[in-house]
Amino acid sequence: MSDKSDQITVMPDVQSSYDPRHVPIQRVGIRRVKSPLLLQLSDGSVQATVGEWTLTVFLPETEKGTHMSRFMALLNDYRQTPMTMEVFKKMTEEMLPLLHAQKGDITVSFPYFINKSAPISGVQSLMDYQVTWQAIADQNGVSFELGVQVPVMSLCPCSKAISAYGAHNQRSHITVHMMGEQIYDMNQVIRTIEQQASSELWSLLKRTDEKYVTEGSYDNPKFVEDLIRDVAVAIRQFPALIRYKIEAENFESIHNHSAYAVIEEQV
Repeated sequence: MSDKSDQITVMPDVQSSYDPRHVPIQRVGIRRVKSPLLLQLSDGSVQATVGEWTLTVFLPETEKGTHMSRFMALLNDYRQTPMTMEVFKKMTEEMLPLLHAQKGDITVSFPYFINKSAPISGVQSLMDYQVTWQAIADQNGVSFELGVQVPVMSLCPCSKAISAYGAHNQRSHITVHMMGEQIYDMNQVIRTIEQQASSELWSLLKRTDEKYVTEGSYDNPKFVEDLIRDVAVAIRQFPALIRYKIEAENFESIHNHSAYAVIEEQV
């Protein structure tokens, strides 16, 4: 009777076998993997969150398949590592030799929390933002793209102009994706976007804060076109920017549809 260990050593590696169809696959791997994520913040603290991951590589035309388990092994290796954008890029770079690939990418989306103080009372609360990191690695190095979705308030200039008693407003989502030759601070990007809205948002407000927000937004009305143009002007000021894409969506309070705008530019 043969030993079980001998049987394991001769098991075939089907994924590495030859494929006669000669059709390359641009991206193959795993997606929608939820895993704990530790974020190393700029002040030295660590924030615990949950990431949804996609890891893929390029598969040459002659190879039958990739080794899916190696993606999970890589993810598990970094599970306890406080993650920065530079560590994330390093992780993506390490994926290539592990999968015997010439090109690959990793994307992770996660809720990111900022402790904010209300504008008048100063009461503190956590505000959540959806953040996406994407790194693409090849033989020339690793590129990185930062994506953030920022909820804000917008107040309609037309409604203000034609109404005697007020103006309709709504919550809006501004989504920015930006790639540059340097790493950008998430808090600074989020703050820059918030400053372009009729008002930023807070999770907790007292009555004095509500009065401030309501009156402040009334004095700063913006169409979706104003909103997205102001964000574009502000984003262009970030140094070493290569390209960006901005989406603005106003969840209209007097319509059953959204107002929507997109700007994208190669700088």
